[in-house]
Amino acid sequence: MTMTTTVPKPAVRPTGKNVTAPRPAQREPARRPARENPTAPQPARKATAVREGASRTASKDLGAPESALRAARENTAAPEPAPRTTWEALTEAVRETGGYPTRAQAEHLTRLVLTALGTHLTGDERVALAQSLPPEAGHLIASQIPRPHPLTAREFVDALSTQIPDSTPATARWDVSSVLTTVSTTIGPALTDQVLSQLPRGYALLFGRAELAAAMA
Repeated sequence: MTMTTTVPKPAVRPTGKNVTAPRPAQREPARRPARENPTAPQPARKATAVREGASRTASKDLGAPESALRAARENTAAPEPAPRTTWEALTEAVRETGGYPTRAQAEHLTRLVLTALGTHLTGDERVALAQSLPPEAGHLIASQIPRPHPLTAREFVDALSTQIPDSTPATARWDVSSVLTTVSTTIGPALTDQVLSQLPRGYALLFGRAELAAAMA
């Protein structure tokens, strides 16, 4: 018995010129890794960038105070000494030291004595003293023209005695010492020593330096 096998006919190709030939089945292209897509950063890389940025920020923050302090030390000039009291407090201290009935009297004496003292000082000591006192007191010292030859301590007191009503040499010495002792207490011993270095021997007692009392004799 003879077996007949049917052979399938080949697919008929379209003959029209405008008919598009069937395209072969396309394989779905493999997706590119996320790192090649600049618009879609992968989470792991983003997390790493965040950690690195935080680390850099933390390092910068930790280093900022030190760099700021170093810049301040290198570029900032030494500040001027601030006044250690006010004009009201200074004159009130003079009133208490001298036992005067009113602060107005103490203010008058303070102005007279500091004005006279300003004519006896020059240079750094003059500037330092003016800066260490209240502005009103500092101006009295800094605005004076220095004398070519300073007065002795006794002459200094006698000259001021002529400007104080009803004054005697004894009361004038008390008045001058009340002001200058208060000034010495305000500016401290170091600056007092610098001021005395510019004055003739004998002024120490007026500034409350009792150990040099013999110099005024």
